[in-house]
Amino acid sequence: MTYRTVMVGLDGAPTCAARTEVAIHLAQDFDAHLIGVAPTGLVDLPAAPGAAALLGVHATSAWLLLIEQAEEATGNFRARCEAARLPSFEAITDEGPVATSLAGRAHCTDLVVMSQPDPTRAGHRHELSTLEQVLLHGARPTLLVPCTHHGPLRMRRMLIGWDESREAVRAMTDALPLLRRAQQVLLAHWRHEPDGGRALQRLHSMHQWLAFQGVDAQPQDRVTTLPIGEAILSAACDLDTDLIVMGAYSHPRWSELLFGGTSSALLRTMTVPVLMSH
Repeated sequence: MTYRTVMVGLDGAPTCAARTEVAIHLAQDFDAHLIGVAPTGLVDLPAAPGAAALLGVHATSAWLLLIEQAEEATGNFRARCEAARLPSFEAITDEGPVATSLAGRAHCTDLVVMSQPDPTRAGHRHELSTLEQVLLHGARPTLLVPCTHHGPLRMRRMLIGWDESREAVRAMTDALPLLRRAQQVLLAHWRHEPDGGRALQRLHSMHQWLAFQGVDAQPQDRVTTLPIGEAILSAACDLDTDLIVMGAYSHPRWSELLFGGTSSALLRTMTVPVLMSH
């Protein structure tokens, strides 16, 4: 298993340059085809009283601006790929909602690269909601780049957040091309209560499976009083981790899918790249 196609979401955010650099280096490392997708998004029409008369003019000018911004993003992407002498890439301007576009395009790639929304930017809550929808509805793993990240993705030390869930298994399987390149892999399970070593026994079974896949991981069962998301980030900081691998979790509420606590906490406070699968 390897990554033959990598997709990166493009926009006008300051974080786009960093995520594009990560995607380019991944494409180079895995000899993969790189796809840059710039969704236009939808026009935010005015709802104020008396705005109906201006609706047509506003919609047309706003739509043209969205297309212009998307084309600017793809132009910057092409320039970066050409400067890196990337042999195989394409840029796509996609007319439509951002989350729908990226989640749909993700079906035809092996790995999606996106950025953590910058909490200091206006509109970051909307960006976070879009990211969650891509994670939940896209069929491929998503590599999330922190908003403070610079440079390519390092692959020395990796941390797997294991909780015996289907999502965690999916994330580990999706991350195998990266895990095989790591010098050190920690397979860690966090609990709030001791269980007499039962979790560690099950952890060794997953450790054996990873070994069969060519990954030499160190299993650890940890008891913590912290919320699990905080415990994972704390361990990542202590170990100088380059990448966290974990499942993306959700829970039903009415007819919607909302992110679970651990996944949501990591999205908001992550300091290292995270590969998530749902």
